[in-house]
Amino acid sequence: MSLAVVHSRAQVGIEALPVTVEVHLANGLPSLSIVGLPEAAVKESKDRVRSALLTARFEFPARRITINLAPADLPKEGGRFDLPIAIGILAASKQIRSKNLDRFEFIGELALTGKLRPVGGALTAALQTRTEGRTLILPTSNADEAALATGVTVMGSGHLLEVTAHLRDGDTLKPHSIKLPDNSVSDGPDLSDVVGQHHAKRALEIAAAGGHSLLFIGPPGTGKTMLASRLPGILPPMDDEEALENAAIQSIAGKGFSLSMWKQRPFRSPHHTASAVALVGGGSHPRPGEISLAHGGVLFLDELPEFDRRVLEVLREPLESGSINISRAARQVEFPARFQLVAAMNPCPCGYLGDASGRCHCTPDRIRSYRWRVSGPLLDRIDMHVEVPTVPRDQLLRKKAPRIETSAIVQQRVEAARRRQLTRSGCANHALTNKQIEKICVLDDASRQFLDQAMTRLGLSARAYHRVIKVARTIADLAGDQDLVTAHLGEALQYRCLDRTTSLH
Repeated sequence: MSLAVVHSRAQVGIEALPVTVEVHLANGLPSLSIVGLPEAAVKESKDRVRSALLTARFEFPARRITINLAPADLPKEGGRFDLPIAIGILAASKQIRSKNLDRFEFIGELALTGKLRPVGGALTAALQTRTEGRTLILPTSNADEAALATGVTVMGSGHLLEVTAHLRDGDTLKPHSIKLPDNSVSDGPDLSDVVGQHHAKRALEIAAAGGHSLLFIGPPGTGKTMLASRLPGILPPMDDEEALENAAIQSIAGKGFSLSMWKQRPFRSPHHTASAVALVGGGSHPRPGEISLAHGGVLFLDELPEFDRRVLEVLREPLESGSINISRAARQVEFPARFQLVAAMNPCPCGYLGDASGRCHCTPDRIRSYRWRVSGPLLDRIDMHVEVPTVPRDQLLRKKAPRIETSAIVQQRVEAARRRQLTRSGCANHALTNKQIEKICVLDDASRQFLDQAMTRLGLSARAYHRVIKVARTIADLAGDQDLVTAHLGEALQYRCLDRTTSLH
C-alpha cells in the first residue's frame, strides 16, 4: 500500500481555496477512480494523466488507484488538477521522491504529450499560496501573471518532465520574476479630441474627482460616447492593491491577464442586448460579469433605455455596496464590483428633442414612456444627469481650434482633489456615509435655505439630496475650498437635469 499527498488550489469565485490531492495505490484489479465532487473535466483527467505519464516514459501503475480531492464538499472543475494528480501517482508509486512535496503547490493542465497548458486563476492561486509559505509550480504561460503576487516563489514549467526533474534534483526550475511595465502615462483616447462640450467636460472632471456616477443625455452624434471613453484617462492612477484586484478578476474571467493592462483602468461597454447574467455574472460555476470586469474602472451603458429594465435593476445593489453576491444551492460567491457607472441616452425616441432644426415630432406621452424604461430608483442612484447638446457648426468647421486641455492636465487636478478626499475621510466623496456628510459637508444658513428651496421646487428625494451635497463637496475640493458655499451647491444642482421638470417639455 502506498499513499502520496499533493497540494493544489480550486477556483471558487475570486478565491483559490486549498485542495489536498490524496493518491492511494492498493492491490487489486487495475482501476482508477476520482472522488471528492469532481465535475466532468476533472473526471476526464485520468485519461490525460495516463497518456502524459506513458508518453513521458513513466510507468502507469497497474494497481487499484484511488484519488481523493479534499475537502469532499468543495466542487472541483477544469483541468487544473492534472499536474498534482500526475505528481501524486508518481510519488505513490515511488517513481519520484515524496518527502519534499509539502513545500510545493501545483496547478496545471496536461496535454497528452506531457506539456503543461495554462489554467485560469493563476494570480489568485499565487496570492493564496503566499499565505501558506509554499512554492507554486504552474505552466510557463501562467508564470508572468502569477509573479504579480509579491512575497511568493513562483516557478513556471513547460513539461511534466521538467517538474519531476526539479523534484528529483531540486534546482532545475528557477523562481520566475517579471519587470512590470510603466503604464503611468495613458496612451488611450484624450479629452482634447472632444470639440466643444465644455459643460459636459466639466461634469466628467467632477465625476472623475469624486468617483460619481454620470448620465449623459443628448441627441445622436453630440459626443456622449467620446466623453465616456475618455474618463479612464483622467481618473487617478491605480495603486498596487487596486491593480492586483483587477488583475485577479481578469485572471478568473477565462482569458487570463495581459501585462500590458497592468494598472490600466478597465473600460467595459456591454451591448444593450446583454442579459442580467452577462452583467452581474453567474453560471453553474459563477464567473464575473461586466460589472466586476469593470472593477476599478468604468462601466459604460450606451442607449440606456434600450437595456431590458430587469437587467438595469440588478445595478442598484452593487452601485451602493461595491460588490455582487451570487447565490447557488451549494455556496455563495462574492465578486468585487466597485465600478464607476457612466450611461448615455437620447432625450426622446427619435433622439432630436430640443434640436434647433425641429426634427423631433415625438409626443409628450412617447417621451414619457421612453424615459420610464429607466426606473426612478435607478436614476436616483446616478449622481449626475448632464445634457450634451449639439455642437455648433462653426466650432466643428473652425480651422484652428482654441487651446484645449489634455487628459494629463485634467488628471492632475483630479488627483489633487482625490488626495484631499482620502486625507480627510479615507474614501472618495461618492462613498461618504450620512454621518460623514453631516461632519464634513457643513452648510451655513444661506446654503441650507438655498438647498431647501431647491428640494421643494425639484422634488428631490433624500437620496438625491445627499448626492447633490456629495457632488458639491467634490466641486469644492477641485477648487481647493475648505467650506461648502451656495455656488458649489448651485453648480451641483445643474447636474441634475432630470430632476428639473422643465427638461420634460
